Amino acid sequence: MEHERFMQEALRLAKQGEGFVEPNPMVGCVIVQNQQIIAQGFHSQFGKAHAEIEALRNAAGTDLTGATLYVTLEPCSHHGKTPPCTDALLRTGIRRIVTAMRDPNPKVNGQGLQILRNAGIEVIEDVLKDEAERLNAPYLTLVQKQRPFIICKWSMTLDGKLATRTQHSAWISNGDSRQIVQHLRSRMDAVMTGSGTVQSDNPLLTVRLSDAERQYPRRPLRIILDSNAFVPLNSRLVQTAGQYKTLIVTGPDVNSERCKDLQQAGCELLRLKQDNPQNRLSALLAELGRRQITNLLVEGGGKLFGSLFDLGLIDEVHAFIAPKLIGGEKAVPVFGGSGVAKLPLAAVLKSPVIQTVGSDVYVRGRLK
Repeated sequence: MEHERFMQEALRLAKQGEGFVEPNPMVGCVIVQNQQIIAQGFHSQFGKAHAEIEALRNAAGTDLTGATLYVTLEPCSHHGKTPPCTDALLRTGIRRIVTAMRDPNPKVNGQGLQILRNAGIEVIEDVLKDEAERLNAPYLTLVQKQRPFIICKWSMTLDGKLATRTQHSAWISNGDSRQIVQHLRSRMDAVMTGSGTVQSDNPLLTVRLSDAERQYPRRPLRIILDSNAFVPLNSRLVQTAGQYKTLIVTGPDVNSERCKDLQQAGCELLRLKQDNPQNRLSALLAELGRRQITNLLVEGGGKLFGSLFDLGLIDEVHAFIAPKLIGGEKAVPVFGGSGVAKLPLAAVLKSPVIQTVGSDVYVRGRLK
């Protein structure tokens, strides 16, 4: 219980790095002596000191001989943007290090812990491992699957529709729900939608929050899946491409002149050679992984959601359900694609959070 208590505090600290440290993991650290926390730290921003170094700085002038250090992720043992944390720890007199999980990064992955053990430091692993893995699921997805952590967001009516039969969808959710979406976008590395949504809704996909309202500093890359580069040149996404990074993903047989027009407007074009749309989607996610995109928010239509679902690529959902009915067989459903054949195969949310936002119901959670 003693180890869990101190690790819980380290996890609380680590959470404060969310939206600031990606593509690095969120990490928190506390140093304990005589059953008391004497120093703490967390990784606060990409490129800045790691949690262990921050905690050691905050313990400056204190004799750490015999102390125990609790850290939510295995200390790094390689030179990156900062020197190895293991080197600093070996100079401290700390006698025990307790970790929540190993770092799956091939440059670490047990090597940091082995260095500490070889130096005679006691190492205890896997304390609140499940909690640590949940916290850093986006980082783990990037490292282990080489793709972003995929979050799907939608607003729907009570009868499960994204839009009417005429593609009208403004607005299904209320203003408070839409404000939550702005905060969600503001911690994303990228926001993605399909060409159909661009043509029907003409979205901006930007973070529309004042500096005072912002919790996170990110300006997500805007991604449009558009096989034939048909996105209108007068759309808000293209018109603002000079201000906000915009990536248009096309198929192999796209008009070169059209691509030049979009590039001149400030868009980046990514032409993928795969003929099959699902194969192109997989190739795109691999490319985003190479670009170190950690969190990808998808605000698409039923076709895009269905493709991601059928490929088993949805990691987390945020659904806003409005007490409205629009009916109609041709109204737009949330998910297209093939779906599952039998109810036992349905995807299930793990420990979903359900709350009311004014008249809307907000459901969010990760898929098992």
